[in-house]
Amino acid sequence: MPHPLIFDRRLLRARRARAMTLGPATFLLDRVAGDIAERLSAVLRAFDLAVDLGTPADAVRRAIAGRVGTIAAVVADEEALPFRDASLDLVVSALALQFVNDLPGTLIQIRRALKPDGLFLAALIGGDSLAELRAAFAEAEAEVEGGVSPRVAPFADMRDLGALLQRAGFALPVTDVDRVTVRYASPLALMHDLRRMGAGNALTERRRTPLRRATLRRVLEIYAGRFADPDGRVRATFEIVWLSGWAPHESQQQPLKPGSAKTRLADALRTQEISTGEKAERSFTRGWRSR
Repeated sequence: MPHPLIFDRRLLRARRARAMTLGPATFLLDRVAGDIAERLSAVLRAFDLAVDLGTPADAVRRAIAGRVGTIAAVVADEEALPFRDASLDLVVSALALQFVNDLPGTLIQIRRALKPDGLFLAALIGGDSLAELRAAFAEAEAEVEGGVSPRVAPFADMRDLGALLQRAGFALPVTDVDRVTVRYASPLALMHDLRRMGAGNALTERRRTPLRRATLRRVLEIYAGRFADPDGRVRATFEIVWLSGWAPHESQQQPLKPGSAKTRLADALRTQEISTGEKAERSFTRGWRSR
């Protein structure tokens, strides 16, 4: 069954190219690149061959240059990776994979491309990003135009991404979230920054007609009225979801088989073990007496 085409990938590439000519806004990318370098510094092993997958510009490659032997930038389509199986020691990606239509398929390809005990480390824009802009557009379009059109991409939730890592066959999968609040002089300043990130609306279901001036004016009013600080600056939330996982290897820590534990949890915690039925009875009695 073919995967849904959520993003217009050709338009996305054109938007990114235009952002480079405008002078890209890289503050989020620079932050993520530094975090990738910091996370890799905690890994006590060498990576001879690494790939930077889809990251705009070279911030990640500069940040981790001293941590890897050879690192190559890949600008090929992230949905059809040109790697041989078990050929890479490390795959990193910063703020790119959130625009992949077939993310489960891409994660499977990455896992297959890693050598046993190879590492995948990526940062994606998460589902709560730009919640303020999403809310302002929805309210303004409902008021002015009588309906709502897709304006902000439906980025994935951290729990869903963790499940995708497991489905792709990664060992020791880990997900966590970093929420960044950026303050702007106005909502228009935020929109200009998004354009310079190459992050304009690239949804395939986007409205093809230009945004009405009345709708934009109402968006700016709602945004400034609901999401401004006392000094008049407005807030924009960016949720960065971190993913990491290893290609399986026999040297990795393995979970114990059910029933193989040699010490009861109650003994380890030095507590009295209570059966499930006894717990339910005590809880019910306590609640009954309080009435």
